[in-house]
Amino acid sequence: MTTAAIIGGGVIGGGWAARFLLNGWDVRVFDPDPEAERKIGEVLDNARRSMPGLSDVALPEEGRLSFHESLAEVVEGAVWIQESVPERLELKQKVYEGLQAHCDAGAIIGSSTSGFKPSELQEQAPRPEQIVVTHPFNPVYLMPLVELVPTAQNTADLVARAKEILTGLGMFPLHVRKEIDAHIADRFLEAVWREALWLVKDGIATTEEIDEAIRMGFGIRWAQMGLFDTYRVAGGEAGMKHFMAQFGPALEWPWTKLMDVPEFTDELVDLIAGQSDAQSGHMSIREMERIRDDNVVSMMRALKAQNFASGAVLNTHDAGLEAKAGMVKRAGDIVDPGQPIVTIRRAVPVDWLDYNGHMTESRYLHAFADATDRLMEIVGCDADYIATGGSFFTAETHIRHIDEAKLGERIEVRTRVLMGEGKKMHLWHEMYGGERLLATGEHILIHVSLETRRPAPFSAEIAENLAMIAGAQSGLPAPDGVGRYVGAPR
Repeated sequence: MTTAAIIGGGVIGGGWAARFLLNGWDVRVFDPDPEAERKIGEVLDNARRSMPGLSDVALPEEGRLSFHESLAEVVEGAVWIQESVPERLELKQKVYEGLQAHCDAGAIIGSSTSGFKPSELQEQAPRPEQIVVTHPFNPVYLMPLVELVPTAQNTADLVARAKEILTGLGMFPLHVRKEIDAHIADRFLEAVWREALWLVKDGIATTEEIDEAIRMGFGIRWAQMGLFDTYRVAGGEAGMKHFMAQFGPALEWPWTKLMDVPEFTDELVDLIAGQSDAQSGHMSIREMERIRDDNVVSMMRALKAQNFASGAVLNTHDAGLEAKAGMVKRAGDIVDPGQPIVTIRRAVPVDWLDYNGHMTESRYLHAFADATDRLMEIVGCDADYIATGGSFFTAETHIRHIDEAKLGERIEVRTRVLMGEGKKMHLWHEMYGGERLLATGEHILIHVSLETRRPAPFSAEIAENLAMIAGAQSGLPAPDGVGRYVGAPR
């Protein structure tokens, strides 16, 4: 099992611990705070609730988490060391000295710093080439962006390994090619933050009104297109040049105070804190974190369907998870065709729940439809085949809802081919949560020509694969409930 060492167990360190742990890494934590284990435990509770919902594939088995009292213990055998101690340069440099006295020379040391340049971090280090900035965003276990900032001291091999590991965790490593204070993203945040402070101080807007302006407007656009693509679209058919010509003169108008900072007085702090309390004081921080996580998961899952922005990162991660789990993709990969084929293995995400707090009925069909799609792919009806003009249409479906599936529960669909001849395919799906049978789905599909939209024989390859699986599974007992009509007694 691959090991990561987490140095500093605050909000960011805890998020890193969750990101590694839930991706199957063993995680060792060093933090002298006597409350560190409790704090990381609470972060992990949130991560276990929300992070699996980003994937349409089951995450690996969770790694082992341990807490250690010395740097020597925590870095032993670690491939990745993530430093998330307070933002004091002298402290960070002292920590690196201690880490490098004990860690493997080939380990990557990443810093979560939001402001320091990597050259500053490397100044006093025995092995500066080992240290890079890997600045994440909160919550680390959900947000894909991590700013990877190296220097000339870091080899191309180390940067490539860092990118590979971060990508394997489902993150998006943005290689910042030239170091600068606060890197890239935080410089934008600082600009917006300064302007927001002025708007509150000058009585133009409250904290709630500013938040509404962001989350009801440009925040949604930025979440999927960023800044420049958003403005390119705003330029219409004439594109970015037209937008720049139209709005460029506004740069000379005194619209913002980005070069000025309001005096940070007790009165300003009290004003902002009071407005923030009035805005959200009725909720605990843990409640706000869960709301935030549910919203992030739901938005990113919507982007998955479009394979766009952060959704494309999640789809890439899912493909990697499937490969590691050995999920069957072709008939030739089936180890034992005489047994039901595992076509789906995933967790129940937040957007699959209903008002009763369990998986809503339409999502049972969703899961079974995904299982059918996988079986189609296995027998040869994949995207390339469909592009030639042949596919399957569902003619009839019968689902039995037997037990509940709740948020975060890992479900597995096991599929049998009851018949596959001529133009028809008869499938039987069983959904399990552990060993509990949650639902069954019986489906009749007709192979069609997409040109005529009429039934048509399937290809020789599909016919051969369906016959092989159906024949191998024919010795299994008839499924309980097959052919059952709606309302029939169990």
